[in-house]
Amino acid sequence: MIEEKRLLRFARQLDTQALAQIYDIYSPALYRYAVRYLGDAMLAEDCVAETFSRFLHALSNGGGPKKHLQAYLYRIAHNWIIDHYRKNDRTESSIDLGKEVSPRLDEDLLEDAVFSDEAARVRNALLRLTDDQQQVIILKFLEGWSNKQVAEALGKPIGAVKSLQHRGLGALRRALELQDVK
Repeated sequence: MIEEKRLLRFARQLDTQALAQIYDIYSPALYRYAVRYLGDAMLAEDCVAETFSRFLHALSNGGGPKKHLQAYLYRIAHNWIIDHYRKNDRTESSIDLGKEVSPRLDEDLLEDAVFSDEAARVRNALLRLTDDQQQVIILKFLEGWSNKQVAEALGKPIGAVKSLQHRGLGALRRALELQDVK
């Protein structure tokens, strides 16, 4: 936490070493977060690039986070993802599951195909949740954040995070069950 405050203090002065260190620390996790939401590595790279571009723009205009840098960056990334889906009016996964698969696939490729299919199902189900529910589920279960960290990122009380988690998991279960029925 002290390190984050120090980095943020230097970043506010547009210190290139501090900015590079912030990028090195946070970009891998932001990339994983974006890939889980988007299901597309190239889009995830765009999301991370735009996240840091917006962060730098905010700093250069005297804005940016006062504290909780990680939460601030995740909020920018989440907003970019939501904007992306709104612009593209997408409800389907970016993975093309209709491609023909060769019957001679080895076991690893077959396992990857099954995982991709399952990941696409979960991504599609996640899209049916509210923005806050999506963020709570992804940060808690995929990124391994604590309730306190999620609460700070969303700017909500811990009780609200627990409620969003409970409702989000229920809605996710129902969405996956509906996919199974189809």
